[in-house]
Amino acid sequence: MNAILYYIHDPLCSWCYAFKTSLAALKQALPPEIHFKRLLGGLAPDTTEPMPPALQQSIQQAWHRIEQTVPSVKFNFAFWSDNTPIRSTYPACRSLLAARKQSAELEDKLLSRIQEAYYQRTRNPALDATLLECAIQSGLDKEQFELDYRSHEIDRQLQQEIKTARSLGVCSYPSLVLAQNSRISFITVNYLDYRTMLDDIEALLIHR
Repeated sequence: MNAILYYIHDPLCSWCYAFKTSLAALKQALPPEIHFKRLLGGLAPDTTEPMPPALQQSIQQAWHRIEQTVPSVKFNFAFWSDNTPIRSTYPACRSLLAARKQSAELEDKLLSRIQEAYYQRTRNPALDATLLECAIQSGLDKEQFELDYRSHEIDRQLQQEIKTARSLGVCSYPSLVLAQNSRISFITVNYLDYRTMLDDIEALLIHR
């Protein structure tokens, strides 16, 4: 049976954004017997309440740490003065699942648009209007996207992916988990060099 490499993420997780380039290189280099599968971890449930000031400060500090850790990644800190931040990532998660119904390629495009809107263009990613704007820019069928995005089916799918992520023992994002038969192995995320992750994966395949 082929192995599965699970990538557990959230579209509004800033460390997942920082992992984008290294992850793309890893995916490109994966052995053919490995199936790559995304899972949405669901970082923050639905709410319309403004984000508490202490949490805003904590996330901004994380952005600074990321810029120091991954020098190629930069953030537009004007987001925090241009918006009323809301700590809710489930809408963005559901938008990706709605895009996936149209195609995996469109899911990837929408993820990039959402991250660009949030981290570079200071758009509020917790708002339906922002997500719809990103969906249109990604080339999604607008009517179908809106229908799926608001559907009970997509919400159930998100809850199932969150449940699967938790069953794998994942509690932080981004995470990589290699599943072979009944064995689960965590792969240490490297934001700067995909080859260390590839080496770990290949070593596990050799010893299965």
